[in-house]
Order: sequence, then C-alpha cells, then structure tokens
Amino acid sequence: MLGALDGASELLKSLSGRSRLMILRHLWEGEKPVGELVRLTGMRDAAVSQQLALLRKDRIVTARRDGQTLYYSIAHEGASRVLEALHGVFCASEAEA
Repeated sequence: MLGALDGASELLKSLSGRSRLMILRHLWEGEKPVGELVRLTGMRDAAVSQQLALLRKDRIVTARRDGQTLYYSIAHEGASRVLEALHGVFCASEAEA
C-alpha cells in the first residue's frame, strides 16, 4: 500500500501547478506541437518548453520529432485518468454555474 501511495504522491506532484495543468489539459485532447501549445496557453516559448521538460522527465508526456517539430502527447495512463477526473469535477461544475 505504501508503494501505491508513493506513486500517487509523485504523480500528483508532477501534475501540480497551473502551467502544467494547462498544458496537459490541451494534450488531453491529443498530440500537439510545442508552437500550438504556446498559442493555446498564451505562455512564452521558454515557459512551455520548461514545463514540458519537467513532464517528460517524470514520464508524464512523450515527444515525437517530425522534421524540426516536436509533438507532445500524454504517455502516462494514470495522468490521463486524473485529468479526466479533474475535468469532471471542475469543468462540469463550471457548466452548471
């Protein structure tokens, strides 16, 4: 049980932070290039790249290169499920308001 709790704690640490959640929310819809994530989030190039590097290090996202373009997608099934739960809790309540 402690191993599962440790894993959950590490995942939640990796997902925490407004910038990472914003990026992951867009990746939850499907693979995206860095430039599109910059446009969608309104964040600076460097900030998006920094957050993606952290998410990649924690194996939450994976990158695929096509020419000079890097495409990112969510690689961690648990992260996808947590994002789905967060969407259900927070976005559903916004729609009702």
